[in-house]
Amino acid sequence: MAVLAILHYPDERLKRVSAPVEVFDAELGRFVDDLLDTLRAAPGCVGLAAPQVDDFRRVVIVDVSARKNTPNHGCLILINPQMLEGDGSVVGREGCLSVPDYTGNVVRAERIRLHAYDRHGQPRNYACTGYEARAVLHELDHLDGLLFLDRLVSRKRDLFARKIYK
Repeated sequence: MAVLAILHYPDERLKRVSAPVEVFDAELGRFVDDLLDTLRAAPGCVGLAAPQVDDFRRVVIVDVSARKNTPNHGCLILINPQMLEGDGSVVGREGCLSVPDYTGNVVRAERIRLHAYDRHGQPRNYACTGYEARAVLHELDHLDGLLFLDRLVSRKRDLFARKIYK
């Protein structure tokens, strides 16, 4: 297993749309393990999408379980995810490993339902709320070549230099 290199904005590859996974095999399993290692190597990271590591398959990992009092499904491995339904609307601050110097306010659905496959190709359905829903939607955007920068409420008022803590 390995920690993979993260692409950073303004790398044009981050705008590329990812293709569906068609084969669920050992190679995909190894890639998912590498993606997990990469997520866990980044302190505070709650999600990672394949395009962020220069792989353009529709694979996402989201794990908000370390955040206290946050309803969640544990570590979600979402392959070929599709949002089925979104409800509500809330503004929240987002950051991204691919945009390390900034955070920003983005409007997202408060509740979502989605369909995806696990690493073995088994279909799964999830209902996510709050922070977990936000994290899932953020990662799904990566699969379509979007960054949180593309969804800022206002570029003038809602983009912030990331604070560096020592």
